Order: sequence, then structure tokens, then C-alpha cells
Amino acid sequence: MSDTRHFIPLDIAVLTVSDSRTLAEDTSGQALVDGLIQAGHRAADRQRVADDIYQIRAVVSAWIAEPEIQVVLTTGGTGITGRDGTPEAVAPLLDKEIEGFGELFRMLSHEEIGTSALQSRALAGVANGTYVFCLPGSSGACRTAWTRLIQSQLDHRTRPCNLVMLMPRLKEQ
Repeated sequence: MSDTRHFIPLDIAVLTVSDSRTLAEDTSGQALVDGLIQAGHRAADRQRVADDIYQIRAVVSAWIAEPEIQVVLTTGGTGITGRDGTPEAVAPLLDKEIEGFGELFRMLSHEEIGTSALQSRALAGVANGTYVFCLPGSSGACRTAWTRLIQSQLDHRTRPCNLVMLMPRLKEQ
């Protein structure tokens, strides 16, 4: 008997957090949308909000309440300046944090941008059975996160394990 896994397309929403960019100027969010579509997933929704904890939390909360959306990707607001608040907006919504994501992302970023990687507060977790990934606002960081971490974990064929195979059990008590 063969244990061949097939690709399972997911519905993924993308949120850009920015005080200065519009969706038309948003190369980071577009890089994520392009990457997820090229991988065979579906872009469920795409929005932009200001660097405001409550606006970010409102959009992410709505998405994690939608059973049709399985993954949320945010870009922007993960730095250390005064208005960067994406981790603070999202962390209270998470049922479980995926600590290894931030650690691996900073390690990979260090290969590309050196010690500047320590300024990233990239975050991932699970909220109401939905995976949430908070990425920096640069298109390079988004491409790194997508191509070197997220894409393979959202592919059911990745061995020895992946996040897709855990999805049916995410809401277990």
C-alpha cells in the first residue's frame, strides 16, 4: 500500500500593516499573495490597516472566526519602533504560539542581513484552529519566510511532518 500524500490547497488571508503604504504600493503583501498562489493555495482575502493594535486585532479576529480561512499571513509592524504593534495585537488571540518559527526566521534572516535580524519580532501560532504568521514588512523578509519556512509547512506532502496534517486536531480540547 502506498502512502502518497496529495497537495491540499488552503485558503490564506493576507494583511498588510502599514501607516505609509496602500495596497497598490504593497510589494510585501503582493509577494506573499504571489507565493501562495504559485504554490497552489487560494488568496481568501487581502487587506491593509494602519499600525494600530486594535485595527490589526479586529481584522485578524474576524479572519480566525471564519472557518473558511485556514491561514493568516500578516506583513509589517513586527519591528521595535513605537508604532510597531503587530505581535502585541496578535499574541493575545493565539491559543498556542509556535516559538520555533520566530527562532528559525531570525536564523535565516541572519544569513541574509546579519545582526539586523535581531530586530525582528516575527511570530506564529494557532488561533481557533487557524495558523497565524506575523512577518516583517520588507518584501525580502516575506519571501524568505514564505520560501524557506512557511511554504513547505503548508504543503501536506512535506515529510516527516507538516502543519497541514495537524489541522484536523487543532481544535481538540
